[in-house]
Amino acid sequence: MLAAAIGVCLNRVVLASRRNSGHWRCGRSWAARLVAVCVLAAAAALTLPPPAALAATTSATRAARPTASARAASGTVLPAHAWGADLVDAGTGAQLWGKDAGIPRPMGSITKVMAALVVLRDGDLGREIRVTNGAVQYVDADGASSAGLIAGDVLTARQLLEAMLLPSGCDAAYMLATAYGPGRSAFVRKMNVMAMSMGLTATHFAGFDGMPHPTEYSTYSSPADLVRIGERAMRNSVFRGIVSQSSFYLPATNLHRSYLWYSTDELLGSYPGDVGIKTGNTQAAGYCLLFEARRGRRVLIGVVLHADPADDPYSSFTAAAQLLDWGFSQI
Repeated sequence: MLAAAIGVCLNRVVLASRRNSGHWRCGRSWAARLVAVCVLAAAAALTLPPPAALAATTSATRAARPTASARAASGTVLPAHAWGADLVDAGTGAQLWGKDAGIPRPMGSITKVMAALVVLRDGDLGREIRVTNGAVQYVDADGASSAGLIAGDVLTARQLLEAMLLPSGCDAAYMLATAYGPGRSAFVRKMNVMAMSMGLTATHFAGFDGMPHPTEYSTYSSPADLVRIGERAMRNSVFRGIVSQSSFYLPATNLHRSYLWYSTDELLGSYPGDVGIKTGNTQAAGYCLLFEARRGRRVLIGVVLHADPADDPYSSFTAAAQLLDWGFSQI
């Protein structure tokens, strides 16, 4: 467990200088205190503050799954530095560990996983979409995380998925929602219809990208629901191929400039077997991570919401690594 946490920390030092800093409202992506982060990453046990849940809760979210206590068989509290979390054996569907897994919370840009599912379901990934001034102005106005799209460039839907999922580009999400609604309001309705069809009773989308509109708590989901969204997404080969990349380079053509996008998921390349999938952050959501890792034939998928310490932008990666270490030791 300690080695994995230190590996995550070292990877931060390498990646911090190249990350898109974005804005705290859709993805605070780096902070300066790397030495302090390394100390925090090496700590194996921290106490959790009481969770601040949304008013709505659900008891049926995990009804079909075997459940596990928030304590290991030995009685030792597991190291989940988050207000909400879930860890599932993807092969059996068994919950290995959970903390308030049925309680809905804001989750920031993890919202974009559902946006991607809508686009992938509708298909036509080769369709060409022209970047509008509206998309550029949208991220500029709110300080949203951006893929740096340039108005007038023409990209395919597949390329925009790369731009939305790797650097967490809200400008790319804006363009995909506009094209696939058609219209952004219609697109959000599609997201909610898909959530209902999946039986996600603790999930609601007020927007297409996880930005805190109209309030910080308007878009929310439970850890258990988010794991189910992640499981659905990771069954799609296109999605899986995108989120498993640490970076993606798009050469210039006569239709668009060149782009280089880095993943915001810093477990990639630092945690053995990690294969994605999505970060999230707003002020209310804190630092969040939906993740999957493989060792041999074993696959674990999980999520941490509002990881602690809340002022550490790498806390979600440390918490996820600790959960994975424990999970793989149990199966």
